[in-house]
Amino acid sequence: MHSVITNIVKSTEQRILKIRTEDYLDISEKARDNKRDIVKIINQMKSQKKVAVIAEVKPASPGKKLRNITPDDAASIATEMEQAGAVAISVLTEPEFFHGSLNNLKAVKEKVSIPVLRKDFIINEVQLNEAESDLILLIAGILGNNLDKMVDLAISKGFEPLVEVHNEKELEDTLKTKTRVIGINNRDLSTLEIDLDTTLRLAPLIKEFDKNNNLQHIIISESGMHTTDDIKKVIEAGADAVLVGTSIIKSGEIYAKTKELVDALD
Repeated sequence: MHSVITNIVKSTEQRILKIRTEDYLDISEKARDNKRDIVKIINQMKSQKKVAVIAEVKPASPGKKLRNITPDDAASIATEMEQAGAVAISVLTEPEFFHGSLNNLKAVKEKVSIPVLRKDFIINEVQLNEAESDLILLIAGILGNNLDKMVDLAISKGFEPLVEVHNEKELEDTLKTKTRVIGINNRDLSTLEIDLDTTLRLAPLIKEFDKNNNLQHIIISESGMHTTDDIKKVIEAGADAVLVGTSIIKSGEIYAKTKELVDALD
Protein backbone atom coordinates (compact mmCIF):
# COMPACT_ATOMS: atom_id res chain seq x y z
CA MET A 1 0.00 0.00 0.00
CA HIS A 2 1.39 3.40 -0.97
CA SER A 3 2.20 5.76 1.90
CA VAL A 4 -0.43 8.23 0.67
CA ILE A 5 -3.15 5.58 0.99
CA THR A 6 -1.84 4.57 4.41
CA ASN A 7 -2.00 8.19 5.55
CA ILE A 8 -5.55 8.57 4.26
CA VAL A 9 -6.64 5.47 6.17
CA LYS A 10 -4.98 6.77 9.35
CA SER A 11 -6.73 10.11 8.90
CA THR A 12 -10.03 8.29 8.39
CA GLU A 13 -9.51 6.33 11.60
CA GLN A 14 -9.11 9.62 13.47
CA ARG A 15 -12.20 11.04 11.78
CA ILE A 16 -14.23 8.01 12.86
CA LEU A 17 -13.33 8.64 16.52
CA LYS A 18 -15.12 11.99 16.25
CA ILE A 19 -18.40 10.53 14.95
CA ARG A 20 -20.86 10.77 17.80
CA THR A 21 -23.71 8.32 18.24
CA GLU A 22 -26.17 11.21 18.41
CA ASP A 23 -25.06 12.29 14.92
CA TYR A 24 -26.20 9.01 13.37
CA LEU A 25 -28.94 9.22 10.80
CA ASP A 26 -31.74 6.68 10.93
CA ILE A 27 -31.51 6.07 7.21
CA SER A 28 -32.05 2.35 6.71
CA GLU A 29 -35.76 2.18 5.94
CA LYS A 30 -35.82 5.48 4.08
CA ALA A 31 -32.79 4.54 2.02
CA ARG A 32 -34.26 1.18 1.03
CA ASP A 33 -37.54 2.78 -0.02
CA ASN A 34 -36.00 5.63 -2.00
CA LYS A 35 -32.86 4.06 -3.50
CA ARG A 36 -32.33 4.99 -7.14
CA ASP A 37 -31.37 1.87 -9.11
CA ILE A 38 -27.99 2.33 -10.78
CA VAL A 39 -28.13 -1.09 -12.44
CA LYS A 40 -31.39 -0.30 -14.22
CA ILE A 41 -30.16 3.10 -15.40
CA ILE A 42 -26.84 1.75 -16.70
CA ASN A 43 -28.60 -0.98 -18.66
CA GLN A 44 -31.00 1.59 -20.15
CA MET A 45 -28.06 3.74 -21.23
CA LYS A 46 -26.33 0.79 -22.85
CA SER A 47 -29.49 -0.06 -24.80
CA GLN A 48 -29.35 3.46 -26.26
CA LYS A 49 -25.71 2.92 -27.38
CA LYS A 50 -24.55 5.66 -25.04
CA VAL A 51 -21.77 5.53 -22.47
CA ALA A 52 -22.96 5.20 -18.88
CA VAL A 53 -20.88 7.92 -17.23
CA ILE A 54 -20.73 8.29 -13.46
CA ALA A 55 -19.49 11.88 -13.21
CA GLU A 56 -17.63 12.92 -10.10
CA VAL A 57 -17.80 16.08 -8.01
CA LYS A 58 -14.09 16.12 -7.21
CA PRO A 59 -12.43 19.08 -5.46
CA ALA A 60 -8.96 17.49 -5.28
CA SER A 61 -6.68 14.49 -5.49
CA PRO A 62 -3.95 13.98 -2.88
CA GLY A 63 -1.44 16.77 -3.51
CA LYS A 64 -3.47 18.26 -6.38
CA LYS A 65 -6.28 20.74 -5.76
CA LEU A 66 -8.67 21.03 -8.69
CA ARG A 67 -11.08 23.71 -7.44
CA ASN A 68 -12.96 24.83 -4.36
CA ILE A 69 -16.39 23.21 -4.27
CA THR A 70 -18.99 24.43 -1.80
CA PRO A 71 -22.33 22.61 -1.35
CA ASP A 72 -23.97 25.12 -3.72
CA ASP A 73 -21.18 24.54 -6.25
CA ALA A 74 -21.57 20.78 -5.87
CA ALA A 75 -25.30 20.97 -6.56
CA SER A 76 -24.74 23.19 -9.61
CA ILE A 77 -21.98 20.98 -11.02
CA ALA A 78 -24.07 17.83 -10.48
CA THR A 79 -27.03 19.44 -12.24
CA GLU A 80 -24.90 20.13 -15.32
CA MET A 81 -23.61 16.56 -15.25
CA GLU A 82 -27.15 15.17 -15.04
CA GLN A 83 -28.35 17.40 -17.87
CA ALA A 84 -25.44 16.19 -20.01
CA GLY A 85 -26.55 12.57 -19.61
CA ALA A 86 -24.59 11.21 -16.65
CA VAL A 87 -26.21 8.10 -15.15
CA ALA A 88 -25.05 8.91 -11.61
CA ILE A 89 -23.07 11.42 -9.60
CA SER A 90 -20.09 10.46 -7.45
CA VAL A 91 -19.40 12.83 -4.55
CA LEU A 92 -16.14 12.78 -2.64
CA THR A 93 -16.67 13.14 1.09
CA GLU A 94 -13.09 12.56 2.36
CA PRO A 95 -12.16 15.99 3.79
CA GLU A 96 -8.40 16.11 4.31
CA PHE A 97 -6.85 14.73 1.13
CA PHE A 98 -9.73 15.18 -1.35
CA HIS A 99 -11.35 18.28 0.22
CA GLY A 100 -14.74 16.59 0.03
CA SER A 101 -17.61 16.92 2.49
CA LEU A 102 -20.83 15.31 3.63
CA ASN A 103 -22.52 18.67 3.01
CA ASN A 104 -21.60 18.42 -0.67
CA LEU A 105 -23.10 14.93 -0.74
CA LYS A 106 -26.31 16.12 0.89
CA ALA A 107 -26.63 19.06 -1.50
CA VAL A 108 -26.18 16.84 -4.56
CA LYS A 109 -28.58 14.17 -3.29
CA GLU A 110 -31.28 16.80 -2.82
CA LYS A 111 -30.68 18.39 -6.23
CA VAL A 112 -30.46 15.56 -8.78
CA SER A 113 -32.83 12.72 -9.59
CA ILE A 114 -30.19 10.18 -10.66
CA PRO A 115 -28.28 7.88 -8.26
CA VAL A 116 -25.62 9.39 -6.02
CA LEU A 117 -22.46 7.57 -4.91
CA ARG A 118 -20.66 8.44 -1.70
CA LYS A 119 -16.96 8.11 -2.46
CA ASP A 120 -14.84 7.87 0.66
CA PHE A 121 -12.61 5.50 2.57
CA ILE A 122 -15.27 3.47 4.36
CA ILE A 123 -13.52 1.30 6.95
CA ASN A 124 -15.98 1.18 9.85
CA GLU A 125 -19.69 0.44 9.97
CA VAL A 126 -20.38 3.67 11.88
CA GLN A 127 -19.65 5.53 8.64
CA LEU A 128 -22.70 3.87 7.11
CA ASN A 129 -24.81 5.88 9.55
CA GLU A 130 -23.46 9.29 8.57
CA ALA A 131 -25.28 10.21 5.38
CA GLU A 132 -27.81 9.19 2.76
CA SER A 133 -26.67 8.04 -0.67
CA ASP A 134 -27.83 5.49 -3.19
CA LEU A 135 -24.43 3.83 -3.56
CA ILE A 136 -21.44 3.61 -1.27
CA LEU A 137 -17.85 2.85 -2.22
CA LEU A 138 -16.15 -0.10 -0.51
CA ILE A 139 -12.48 -0.64 -1.37
CA ALA A 140 -11.55 -4.33 -1.33
CA GLY A 141 -7.83 -3.70 -0.91
CA ILE A 142 -8.40 -1.65 2.23
CA LEU A 143 -11.21 -3.67 3.83
CA GLY A 144 -9.49 -7.03 3.37
CA ASN A 145 -11.18 -9.71 5.46
CA ASN A 146 -13.93 -7.26 6.47
CA LEU A 147 -15.16 -6.84 2.90
CA ASP A 148 -17.94 -9.44 2.99
CA LYS A 149 -19.27 -8.10 6.29
CA MET A 150 -19.26 -4.49 5.05
CA VAL A 151 -21.05 -5.43 1.83
CA ASP A 152 -23.78 -7.17 3.81
CA LEU A 153 -24.09 -4.22 6.21
CA ALA A 154 -24.30 -1.73 3.37
CA ILE A 155 -27.05 -3.74 1.67
CA SER A 156 -28.96 -4.10 4.95
CA LYS A 157 -28.93 -0.32 5.34
CA GLY A 158 -30.27 0.26 1.85
CA PHE A 159 -27.06 1.15 0.03
CA GLU A 160 -25.93 -0.32 -3.29
CA PRO A 161 -22.31 -1.26 -2.58
CA LEU A 162 -19.82 -0.46 -5.31
CA VAL A 163 -16.86 -2.67 -4.50
CA GLU A 164 -13.58 -1.42 -5.93
CA VAL A 165 -10.82 -3.83 -6.98
CA HIS A 166 -7.30 -3.38 -8.31
CA ASN A 167 -6.07 -6.91 -8.96
CA GLU A 168 -7.05 -10.56 -9.34
CA LYS A 169 -6.94 -11.41 -5.62
CA GLU A 170 -9.24 -8.54 -4.68
CA LEU A 171 -11.57 -9.51 -7.53
CA GLU A 172 -11.66 -13.12 -6.32
CA ASP A 173 -12.67 -11.94 -2.84
CA THR A 174 -15.26 -9.54 -4.25
CA LEU A 175 -16.95 -12.19 -6.37
CA LYS A 176 -17.67 -14.09 -3.15
CA THR A 177 -19.77 -11.19 -1.83
CA LYS A 178 -23.32 -10.14 -2.66
CA THR A 179 -22.34 -6.97 -4.49
CA ARG A 180 -23.92 -6.38 -7.89
CA VAL A 181 -21.54 -3.58 -8.87
CA ILE A 182 -17.76 -3.93 -9.23
CA GLY A 183 -15.46 -1.00 -9.89
CA ILE A 184 -12.11 -1.70 -11.51
CA ASN A 185 -9.74 1.05 -10.42
CA ASN A 186 -6.99 1.57 -12.97
CA ARG A 187 -4.84 3.24 -10.31
CA ASP A 188 -2.51 0.84 -8.48
CA LEU A 189 -2.79 1.35 -4.71
CA SER A 190 0.86 0.39 -4.25
CA THR A 191 2.39 2.79 -6.78
CA LEU A 192 -0.51 5.19 -7.55
CA GLU A 193 0.34 4.66 -11.23
CA ILE A 194 -2.57 4.47 -13.68
CA ASP A 195 -2.87 1.79 -16.35
CA LEU A 196 -6.09 1.27 -18.31
CA ASP A 197 -4.92 -2.26 -19.03
CA THR A 198 -6.11 -3.10 -15.52
CA THR A 199 -9.67 -2.94 -16.84
CA LEU A 200 -8.66 -4.85 -19.95
CA ARG A 201 -7.25 -7.60 -17.74
CA LEU A 202 -9.95 -7.87 -15.07
CA ALA A 203 -13.21 -7.16 -16.93
CA PRO A 204 -13.08 -10.39 -18.97
CA LEU A 205 -12.57 -12.36 -15.74
CA ILE A 206 -15.82 -10.95 -14.36
CA LYS A 207 -17.64 -11.72 -17.60
CA GLU A 208 -16.36 -15.30 -17.53
CA PHE A 209 -17.37 -15.72 -13.88
CA ASP A 210 -20.86 -14.41 -14.62
CA LYS A 211 -21.24 -16.69 -17.62
CA ASN A 212 -20.27 -19.73 -15.56
CA ASN A 213 -22.49 -18.80 -12.61
CA ASN A 214 -25.49 -17.29 -14.44
CA LEU A 215 -24.89 -13.88 -12.85
CA GLN A 216 -24.65 -10.34 -14.20
CA HIS A 217 -22.38 -7.92 -12.39
CA ILE A 218 -22.15 -4.31 -13.49
CA ILE A 219 -18.53 -3.42 -14.28
CA ILE A 220 -17.36 0.17 -13.80
CA SER A 221 -13.95 1.30 -15.00
CA GLU A 222 -12.47 3.98 -12.74
CA SER A 223 -9.52 6.42 -13.03
CA GLY A 224 -7.36 7.59 -15.89
CA MET A 225 -9.93 8.25 -18.60
CA HIS A 226 -9.60 11.63 -20.29
CA THR A 227 -10.56 11.15 -23.95
CA THR A 228 -13.22 9.38 -25.97
CA ASP A 229 -10.53 6.89 -27.07
CA ASP A 230 -9.92 6.00 -23.41
CA ILE A 231 -13.64 5.46 -22.95
CA LYS A 232 -13.91 3.26 -26.04
CA LYS A 233 -10.96 1.18 -24.87
CA VAL A 234 -12.49 0.17 -21.55
CA ILE A 235 -16.02 -0.25 -22.94
CA GLU A 236 -14.71 -2.62 -25.61
CA ALA A 237 -12.94 -4.57 -22.85
CA GLY A 238 -16.25 -5.20 -21.11
CA ALA A 239 -16.89 -2.20 -18.84
CA ASP A 240 -20.58 -1.32 -18.53
CA ALA A 241 -19.88 2.17 -17.22
CA VAL A 242 -17.06 4.58 -16.45
CA LEU A 243 -16.39 6.81 -13.46
CA VAL A 244 -14.72 10.08 -14.44
CA GLY A 245 -13.82 13.00 -12.22
CA THR A 246 -10.58 14.84 -12.90
CA SER A 247 -10.95 15.37 -16.65
CA ILE A 248 -14.49 16.75 -16.25
CA ILE A 249 -13.65 19.13 -13.42
CA LYS A 250 -10.35 20.29 -14.97
CA SER A 251 -12.02 20.99 -18.30
CA GLY A 252 -13.94 23.92 -16.83
CA GLU A 253 -16.79 22.91 -19.15
CA ILE A 254 -18.79 20.51 -17.01
CA TYR A 255 -21.75 20.02 -19.35
CA ALA A 256 -19.71 19.85 -22.56
CA LYS A 257 -17.07 17.44 -21.24
CA THR A 258 -19.64 15.14 -19.63
CA LYS A 259 -21.67 15.03 -22.85
CA GLU A 260 -18.54 14.37 -24.90
CA LEU A 261 -17.87 11.25 -22.83
CA VAL A 262 -21.52 10.13 -22.85
CA ASP A 263 -21.47 10.38 -26.66
CA ALA A 264 -18.06 8.69 -27.05
CA LEU A 265 -19.51 5.75 -28.99
CA ASP A 266 -21.30 7.92 -31.59
